Amino acid sequence: MRAKITYFILAAVLVVYLVLAGSRGYFLIREGTALTVTFGIAVLVLPAIGIWFLWHTTQFARKADLLSAKLEAEGGLPVDELVRTPGGRIDRDSADAVFARRRAETEDTPDDWRSWFRLAIAYYDARDTPRARKAMQHAIALHDGK
Repeated sequence: MRAKITYFILAAVLVVYLVLAGSRGYFLIREGTALTVTFGIAVLVLPAIGIWFLWHTTQFARKADLLSAKLEAEGGLPVDELVRTPGGRIDRDSADAVFARRRAETEDTPDDWRSWFRLAIAYYDARDTPRARKAMQHAIALHDGK
């Protein structure tokens, strides 16, 4: 729940920033000179990219959360079996061992979104966030039938 609150606060801050940037772009365009119109259009690109990024990130998080809830209802969420250091960090060898099992599971059932979801968790635990995101995107696509 704490992560969701943090996400919504940061998203709200981003929206405020995008509105401020958009208003500056609008005011530059209203000046009417070639230079200010050019800068105004350039400034308006930033809010457009920001809105696109925020939309896609929110959709990704929402869909991943729905998959998590569905997997939890089925009793298929991975159990946290990772060894941790005294400081609470995940032990790398432990994460690698779990990752190897999850990868083998995914190779055995490549069309099952559940195995891809668990693989995404293993990637994340192994501190490979880009691959974790790709695996989760694949799980979502398999679940949605795309």
